[in-house]
Amino acid sequence: MDRIIFLVAGSAAMFIIANLFPIVVLEAQGNFSATTLFDTASALYDQGRPMIALLVFATTILLPALELSAMLYMLVPLRVGQIAPGLTTGVRFVRAVHLWSMIEVFMLGVLVVLVKLRDIAIVMPGIALWALAGAIVLFSMFSTSFSIRAFWTWVDSAKFGGTPDDAVRRAACR
Repeated sequence: MDRIIFLVAGSAAMFIIANLFPIVVLEAQGNFSATTLFDTASALYDQGRPMIALLVFATTILLPALELSAMLYMLVPLRVGQIAPGLTTGVRFVRAVHLWSMIEVFMLGVLVVLVKLRDIAIVMPGIALWALAGAIVLFSMFSTSFSIRAFWTWVDSAKFGGTPDDAVRRAACR
């Protein structure tokens, strides 16, 4: 369970960095322009594309942030043998949100744009691009190592006053 929590927390930390710093810096004819994740959605809105801006904002910022927050909300109390209020709703929420969390697709789009723009301007990847890549890697590692069966075992253990380590010991004795 500790590994799962560390992967989610690491992904959340990288995601925060990715939202605070520029993804890319462009330099063309002496003019510099830097953009953040939020700036991309904002630019789409300013260009008269509010629905696309909303979709970009929701799938690249809002939903991944909610998913990471919900996972930490559910997992951290379980680590100390407690059950977070609204746990089953949280699990349903995470499963629904995960389908719409598309930072990987956004990253692919950014990489395509970087390649296309290299003939027009000097393109310098920002720290947020690397942080976003790190968040994607850590989140993918979490997604592949997270077992819903193990999660419910941890919940059952917490219901009876145990910790996740107790659940692992009981499962090993079977």
